Amino acid sequence: MSDLATKVSIEPPNPARRRWSTSLAPVVIVLVGVAAYHNSLGGPFIFDDTGSITENRTIRRLWPIRPLFSPPAKGLAVQSRPVVNVSLAINYAIGGLDVRGYHVFNLVVHILAALTLFGVIRRTLGLAAVPEYVAGASLPLALTAALIWTVHPLATEAVTNVIQRTESMMGLFYLLTLYCVIRGATVSRPGLWYLAAIVACALGVGCKEVAATAPLIVLVYDRVFLARSFKEAFARRWRLYVGLAATWLLLAAMVMPVMSMAGTRGGFGGMTYWKVLRYYAFTQSIMIVRYLRLCFWPHPLILDYGPEPTGRAAVLSVPHAIVMVALLGGTIWALRRRCWLGFLGVWFFGILAPSSSFVPLLIQPAAEKRMYLPLAAVVAVVVILGYVLGRDLLGRLVAAGHLRRALGRVAAVGLVAAVALILGFLTVRRNSDYRSELAIWDDTVNKQANNWRGWNGRGLAYGQLGDYDQAIADFSRAIELKPDIAKPYNNRALVYEKKGRHDREMHDLNRAIELDPDYAVAYNNRAMAYRKRGLHDKKMQDLNKAIELKGDYAIAYQNRAAAYAIRGDYEKARADLRKAQTLGRRPDPRLIELLRRASRRK
Repeated sequence: MSDLATKVSIEPPNPARRRWSTSLAPVVIVLVGVAAYHNSLGGPFIFDDTGSITENRTIRRLWPIRPLFSPPAKGLAVQSRPVVNVSLAINYAIGGLDVRGYHVFNLVVHILAALTLFGVIRRTLGLAAVPEYVAGASLPLALTAALIWTVHPLATEAVTNVIQRTESMMGLFYLLTLYCVIRGATVSRPGLWYLAAIVACALGVGCKEVAATAPLIVLVYDRVFLARSFKEAFARRWRLYVGLAATWLLLAAMVMPVMSMAGTRGGFGGMTYWKVLRYYAFTQSIMIVRYLRLCFWPHPLILDYGPEPTGRAAVLSVPHAIVMVALLGGTIWALRRRCWLGFLGVWFFGILAPSSSFVPLLIQPAAEKRMYLPLAAVVAVVVILGYVLGRDLLGRLVAAGHLRRALGRVAAVGLVAAVALILGFLTVRRNSDYRSELAIWDDTVNKQANNWRGWNGRGLAYGQLGDYDQAIADFSRAIELKPDIAKPYNNRALVYEKKGRHDREMHDLNRAIELDPDYAVAYNNRAMAYRKRGLHDKKMQDLNKAIELKGDYAIAYQNRAAAYAIRGDYEKARADLRKAQTLGRRPDPRLIELLRRASRRK
């Protein structure tokens, strides 16, 4: 039995014109993508970039390779994502911490993902399951969808925020997985294509755990576009599905060692898992509807929604629930009828499901970056339905076929150009918010005034600029909003130290440690406060505690090396200094000179 995918050629009657158009389309996508993100290349490292890039010692060398595949855990964005960690190491090897190279890499990944999306849509619309009048417009429809997705401002967080390449790289490999399956299904010897799909899926899993849904999404695609049933799909391509499912073992091997430090680190604050899941489900019903609205009206875009993104109690929002039930019901209905809308619904909900349903990420329950791939489904629905409805409307208004086609082309080109221009402008403007840490956090608190993390982030930005009074005001606002969180107290203490208000500094450090007894940074900072007061025993106790809690804490090792040197315990001082250097800390020249003089005297 021949494959359904081979029953309809995706080539139109004029192959020469088709080849020219197909070659030009990728150039258009590249140029438009560069234009939309040209002003993103100079933005500094922000937010999660610090722990995952600037303080990530595993990316400092390309060899030996083993540390690259063991990225730091502790809830960082690179945790259990070795492929992303390797990409960061390559960036570091080329340009150190010059942020421009990291942004260029992100943009290249995004453009490659857009080109792959173009290929997926174009080839899908040429398959037998798609009506011929849609298949005949596969190239312009694919180009339109890819262009809109490329320049849509909802994708900016995944592209412009450096460490969110976890999302864009996963998206690229996810799309490549599907593309390779499509190519394999339309050739007589598909083995290499299917092997490439399995490799792409494995690389996607190494970028972000959401890629584990790819085997299921591919199976649904197979059922809707390629085979007559799930049984037939598996019978024809069982080796492919066994290989794709094997990537789940790879995911388990990466995730299991750090399972206890996942997004719900520290437990659920006394709540049972089911209560947390109910709260999370109610929150996500609101956020998914918001994500959909942002697809059509991308404002306001927010870097960090905070741990309470909806600003509501954990109660069901009936209007949002109705929308969710309607969309899910429509997806199931379309899927049962092998309608392409059913696949796009599965794509949307399936990719969002791991982070928006059964895995409660209480630290970050909402994030626009998660819409990077689901956005493609929304864009495809709008573009294809717009084409079908527009074609029908023109058919009713204009009788002459040649005039109808001419008007259709003019209207389509004008509409696509206008939409792409508007979205591209909004993307350029959104990228300008990332021009500095102060700018992006100022934007965040203006849009999400009850988000304590936003105020804390802006306080850090003001502190780096030397505006200590404003920094104290922002940290105080964060504490007012969330008085049981340790970080704003620690950060405010550092600013009080700069202003010479040492009593307030000590009060805030004590409070931070009281709220979080495992907060290694606060112990180190309090040790330095004790040093100013001449309380050397207490200083050493806190440094020991900081190192006990965080074994790779380079600054604490160096501070303890200085404490040992002051005591005259030079051997221990040298050992701690060597450890700090091993962890990537540049040694204090004064400490090195002190130890050198001690060696001479000895």
